[in-house]
Amino acid sequence: MPSLRKSLFAAVLVSATALSPLAASAETILGALSKAYQNNSSLNSARAGVRVTDEGVAIAKSGWRPTITGSASIDYSSSRNTRLNQSVNLTTGNFGVQIDQTLFDGFQTKNNVAAAESRVRASVESLRNTEENILFNAASAYMDVIRDRQVAVLTEQNLQFLTEQARAARSRFEVGEGTRTDVAQADAERSSAVAELAAARAQALASAATYRQIVGDEPGRLRAASPLSKLLPSNLDAAIAIASIEHPAILATQHLVDAAAFSVKSSEGALLPQVSASAGVSSTYRDTRAGLGVPDSAQDGTTNSASIGATLTIPIYSGGRNSATVRQNKESLSQARIEVDVSRDTVRQAVTSAWTQYTAAQQTVVANRQVIAAAQLALSGVIEERNVGQRTTLDVLNAQATLITAKINQASSERDLVVASYAILSAVGRLSVDRLALQVTKYRPEEHYNAVKDKWIGLRTPDGR
Repeated sequence: MPSLRKSLFAAVLVSATALSPLAASAETILGALSKAYQNNSSLNSARAGVRVTDEGVAIAKSGWRPTITGSASIDYSSSRNTRLNQSVNLTTGNFGVQIDQTLFDGFQTKNNVAAAESRVRASVESLRNTEENILFNAASAYMDVIRDRQVAVLTEQNLQFLTEQARAARSRFEVGEGTRTDVAQADAERSSAVAELAAARAQALASAATYRQIVGDEPGRLRAASPLSKLLPSNLDAAIAIASIEHPAILATQHLVDAAAFSVKSSEGALLPQVSASAGVSSTYRDTRAGLGVPDSAQDGTTNSASIGATLTIPIYSGGRNSATVRQNKESLSQARIEVDVSRDTVRQAVTSAWTQYTAAQQTVVANRQVIAAAQLALSGVIEERNVGQRTTLDVLNAQATLITAKINQASSERDLVVASYAILSAVGRLSVDRLALQVTKYRPEEHYNAVKDKWIGLRTPDGR
């Protein structure tokens, strides 16, 4: 009994959510996208990844800066001459500061910085691509919930209709106007509808769980959504042209080509001479404590010294390591260039697929409306004809199945139309916070980058951690 009550409650909840008048607090698709933009864990992880990449610039720039090291040591030793019964205690100490500065490293630091900056730009574009994917997934999850709730309601209505048909068939059989076959057919269809209702409810709950995962909130009342017709390109060719220029996946791979090219130059710089300068100050302390009859050492006392110099290093042969690194980076550059073509092909396919799905969904929505109208009229006519003996119960059941199938297909085609419009906008690289006018604070990766790119010292992140 408790499980039965839960099932009935779920059915009532689904029905009320899908059919009741929309309250002022009902969620909109743009509201759901705003929540996903703020709450989605995958998106927040991608943002953290960009912040990690930002620090690569500061790390690369450290090659231009001096390194300062301090050192200190103190030693104590004691020796004893047993024959003379005399002991000598020696204390020595050394304290110093060393400064090293690279003057020329074969342009390695310059190219490392340029490569790091290119990787930052690539990561920003990858983040933008992730944002668009998350927003599309949120829109898809939103429409899935609406569709599956509608299917559950339609399936429940179908069960109610078939239950009434089974009762009517049994009543006609009892008065001699029907056959046992009619009753069996009606009961079979009703039992099948019970199973379909259970599956529809399970699918609605699964869609709600996916919505919760992507959006970060439970789906309450959801308003019907419309396709983004006004934001779409005029035709497929225009969409492909826009995507080839603006899609973040393509831009990211192009920036990675730049990073790979700078890495080649950096590795070639390891074959050039290196020049560095150094300066240091140090203080040495020595104290000898000897027994009677043993003179103190003339080296006792404090000695201060300072040094400055330059070092020229000319690489001659490194066992083939540097040459192999250059060749490896050149192959990485070649691969990065191929990845640009891969991205273009992938984006072109995505745009074409989304556009064809959108046009097909438009036609399907119109066709299904006509199918529903005709099926509804046919069902009414078959029921009337059955009542006067010109049709059988099977004819009524078949007509009802046709009508329910058409309504379910319509719910799916309306969902496909909206989702395809978001897919087109995502495929061309324009499914963004700005174009959708989402009421949310936009995440700006450049703020963290500007805060850390020239930082010389400090352990805390810009947000205080």
